[in-house]
Amino acid sequence: MYRKLIFELSKEGREGHSLPECDVPKKEINELIPEKFLRTKAADLPQVAENDVVRHFVTLSTLNHHVDKSFYPLGSCTMKYNPKINEKVAGLPGFVNLHPDQPEAYSQGALQLMYELGELLKEITGFSAITLQPAAGAQGELTGLLLIKKYHQMKGRQRTIILVPDSAHGTNPASAAISGFQIKTIKSTSEGLVDLDDLRAKTDESVAGIMLTNPSTLGIFETQLEEIRAIMDQVDALMYMDGANLNALFGIVRPADTGFDAMHINLHKSFSTPHGGGGPGSGPVAVNDKLKDFLPTPIVVKDNDKYVLNYDLPNSIGKVHSFNGNFGIFVRAYTYIRILGKSGLPQISRHAIINANYLKAQLKDLFELQYPAPTMHEFVLSAEKQKKRGAKALDIAKRLLDYGVHPPTIYFPLIVKEAMMIEPTESESKEVLDMFVKILFEIDREIDEQPETVLTAPHHTPVHRLDEAGAVKNLNINYFKANV
Repeated sequence: MYRKLIFELSKEGREGHSLPECDVPKKEINELIPEKFLRTKAADLPQVAENDVVRHFVTLSTLNHHVDKSFYPLGSCTMKYNPKINEKVAGLPGFVNLHPDQPEAYSQGALQLMYELGELLKEITGFSAITLQPAAGAQGELTGLLLIKKYHQMKGRQRTIILVPDSAHGTNPASAAISGFQIKTIKSTSEGLVDLDDLRAKTDESVAGIMLTNPSTLGIFETQLEEIRAIMDQVDALMYMDGANLNALFGIVRPADTGFDAMHINLHKSFSTPHGGGGPGSGPVAVNDKLKDFLPTPIVVKDNDKYVLNYDLPNSIGKVHSFNGNFGIFVRAYTYIRILGKSGLPQISRHAIINANYLKAQLKDLFELQYPAPTMHEFVLSAEKQKKRGAKALDIAKRLLDYGVHPPTIYFPLIVKEAMMIEPTESESKEVLDMFVKILFEIDREIDEQPETVLTAPHHTPVHRLDEAGAVKNLNINYFKANV
């Protein structure tokens, strides 16, 4: 059913509000605002009753799938439930009404929170220094690579190459390219690990570092980190960890202890701040002593009983974000960590790993499992068997929407044909996981018995299956009206 825009609901003369009598002296607007800034015609605002406004936005809030609505097993994205206490704390007046230009003396609470969050993240990851500035994971990658570039520049080197496994997130090579590096791809073994022979062959004095996601996008823990570290040390290259999958490691493994020099931390993934809908995100970068002098400024430090912004880093790469980062996300992540504590965080990872392994055991025979190594927090199936019977991974993903479940990540990583990357996170119960398994078995049955139902899905969503290439090229609401 086509749903009207708020402007289409508008009727001349309708009102949804009444304002109290003005209790201050009235002035003409041109006495307060220079005429050059005044409108020449009235704003084109919809005229609607309060109930129309409420119904309109409540309806909009349910059109897109979100984690508060149903299961969201989007692999690598860690779409975990966002505890509402996070929102309550982030909404406290002392945080909401704080302006980033306020003097440090009047911002001590915010600075203390930022300092303590940084200390907690350092303890969780094992690194010695951190910046909270980067706005998301990809900007964290960019920041980390600029730190690596600065490291080599300070040693008088011109390093040009970043090594990236073939299972890496697409942002890894993109960030390396934006940083001015060239990329060499490292092959994976049949077990889903880094091919050490290929790594050795491609490591020379031109290599600045390697980017690894651990656990990888296959959900497999890289067990060869000592060997990789030794290979990098031969040319004094650095190791960068993409922290997208940190949710699998809380209290189990500290990345700094496994040989990494730097990593970014996705607060909007691992630490339950809202994720999706365009942000905001947050991607703090933690580093060891090799890189700490190059961090963006300012850094929040504690000076006796006060918290101050330290700009005194002569070798800093400079700011990467206005002010000090996305503060509201810091508040949510800090709340999450403090509530869980040292005993709760490891339970998060253990439950995430248990959930992923349970789902894999239920689904590995229904689909193909190209990499059967022990699973951490996510796993990758292949819909090749289903494709041979007429339905691709894309068709299955679309059909899942009809059952009220968000599809997993599909066609990634690229080294798995018809890939379906599934990450249940720790948030979901066994009953939800069993429901998901049952739905996938039902869709598999439909491929044989009711193929058109799958191939033309979704049928029960606000917008049905679109010409996706056409939708990208026609960013016009009328296109979508015609295709509902």
